[in-house]
Amino acid sequence: MSIRLLPALLGTLLLSACQGDAPPQVKTGPAGGVLFDDFSYAGIAELAPHGWIMRTARGWPGVENAAWGEASFSLHDDADVLGNRVLRMTSQTDGTAAGTRQSQLCHARKYLAGTYAARVRFTDAPVSGPNGDEVVQTFYTISPLEKDLDPNYSELDHEYLPNGGWGTHGATHFNTSWETVRLDPWKAYNQFARRPGSLAGWHVLLIQVADGKINYYLDREHLATHDGKVYPRVPMSLNFNLWFTREGIRPGNALRVWQQDIDWAWHAQGRILDHDAVLAEVAALRKAGKAFADTVPAATPPLASPCNM
Repeated sequence: MSIRLLPALLGTLLLSACQGDAPPQVKTGPAGGVLFDDFSYAGIAELAPHGWIMRTARGWPGVENAAWGEASFSLHDDADVLGNRVLRMTSQTDGTAAGTRQSQLCHARKYLAGTYAARVRFTDAPVSGPNGDEVVQTFYTISPLEKDLDPNYSELDHEYLPNGGWGTHGATHFNTSWETVRLDPWKAYNQFARRPGSLAGWHVLLIQVADGKINYYLDREHLATHDGKVYPRVPMSLNFNLWFTREGIRPGNALRVWQQDIDWAWHAQGRILDHDAVLAEVAALRKAGKAFADTVPAATPPLASPCNM
């Protein structure tokens, strides 16, 4: 997302609450449901009928009082693959809250155990304006934070910071699994891993959730295994966002415009697949002319996806 690792806390984020008893068992329903979206739409008005929410609510994360909204989203022909379309998130800042707009896209809150994957394009520089802001490019799952240190809070993150941040210098990719958090004053209980180095370009981000363990992959590279109390307890929404850390905005009032592209999003309910198996399923859906599929049943009773964090 997400709410964030403050730099002063980066070395102590794996706190005592992440130790001890195993998480309670959660019922995920029968395996077999699939979400797939190729984002082969003519315009962004076609997102909502397929369950996507373009965030408009102000709030966490990022620049305080920054705007969010449909203006952050657009669809484009893929410059590299003839006939393919990509969804683009565009965020911008001039160093002020009034001049900052961030992007977040959310799907239904009904996802738990299984495999999550997305093909996204990370960037190391703005498309216009000077470089240097701490910007966060993400694919993640999350449940609402109902109260401080909510015991049911669940969140799993792939986050790329091309200009560093949260105690790092230079491009860094973070994987963070959350038990719970209090925003003010800040107190976080999670496990995290970080991978230094530029990731500019297209990548497949994958998360496997099963049997009390969370495994994160970047393309075919295994990045981290998390377990214990950070294992998700409640259904989550599937999300992307592009935002600026409030402590990492560079000085000056020149407008800076950043982009993150999404080729496809995918989830297999209750099944664990590796990188190649996911790509094979995506290829089969595309070959069959299936640009969108959603057979993952709604939670019972249905859960709201507030798309606000």
